[in-house]
Parts: sequence; structure tokens; C-alpha cells
Amino acid sequence: MSFLNTLAIAMGSSWVSGINLYAAVATLGLLGRFANLKLPGDLGLLTNWWVIGVALGLYSVEFFADKVPFIDSAWDAVHTFIRVPAGAVLAAAAFADFDKGVQMIALLVGGGLAFSSHGTKASARVAINASPEPATNFAASVAEDVVAVGTVILAWIYPALVIVLVVAGVISSIIIVPRIVRYLRSLRARIRKLCGA
Repeated sequence: MSFLNTLAIAMGSSWVSGINLYAAVATLGLLGRFANLKLPGDLGLLTNWWVIGVALGLYSVEFFADKVPFIDSAWDAVHTFIRVPAGAVLAAAAFADFDKGVQMIALLVGGGLAFSSHGTKASARVAINASPEPATNFAASVAEDVVAVGTVILAWIYPALVIVLVVAGVISSIIIVPRIVRYLRSLRARIRKLCGA
């Protein structure tokens, strides 16, 4: 596998692990099993039926938990300690055939990518949950599922495009997250004012 393909799969899977880890792992495993995708480095372990089965089972739980307002935010809070390290491990595993220094850089960058996407997802969901109607939450969750699976598939077919998308995603996170935080702070101030009145 070329360096570009390895980089795209490492970056893409790390980034989407911050959005939906289990969908990313299951998609990689299924592509390796059924689409003849030779996964780079140690990612070939994801084609094990037990790994695929556990990832699909956990994805099924997340699919429903992620569609319910406030439960999704609790799920995201717990998964801060799962998605970010998993993104780091996926990137490092993809570069297992490279020099240990390259693998360590992949670990650090993969964790950072997962953290950026997870932080954006979690803060956006808190903002969406402030809205009284449930349709936006459901639509956001479905869109995240599509992005997770689609990015992994694109990393296999169009690696350069995925690298551009991931970089664009990180830049968007840097722009969007501070705005979401400001919105949530102003919302909290308005609620305190109403409660104090």
C-alpha cells in the first residue's frame, strides 16, 4: 500500500473515530473482509470476525443512544475517554510497518484529529439539545453516521480527497467550536437571568 493510501486511511479513520468510532472500525473491518481492501500496518486485525461483531454491536447501541437528546451528550462525555485514544491507536496501527518515530508521530496526530472531531461533535450536540424540537438531533446523528462510514470508504477510493476533507474538518473545528462555546455561555446567562427574575 502506498504512503498516500496509508496516510489517508490513518487520518480518515482517526478523524472519524472522534465522530463514530464503532462505525469506522466496523467499516474498515468489513472493507478488509469483503472488498479486498488491504489494510495498512496492523489494521488488518480489524478484519477479525470478533472485532467486526463487537464494533457492529457497539455501533447498534450508539445508533440509538445518539438519537436521543441529552442521552447523546452523556454518551459523548463518556466516549471522550474512548474515541480520542482509539483515534490515536488507529493511526499508529496504520503506520506499524514504518519507523517507530513515524508511528509515534501518527499516534500524536491521530489523537489530535480524533480530539478535534469529537470536540466539535460533542459541543454541537449540546447546542442542538438546547433546541426544543427533536428532529435536528436525529438529523445530526444520521449525518454523523454517514460522514463516518463515507469517510472511511472515500479513504480507500480517493485518498487525496480524504486528506483534504480531514484538513478542512480540523480548520472548521477551530472556527466553529469557539462560536458554539460562546453561544452556550450566552444561553446559560439568559437562563440564569430568567431563573433569577
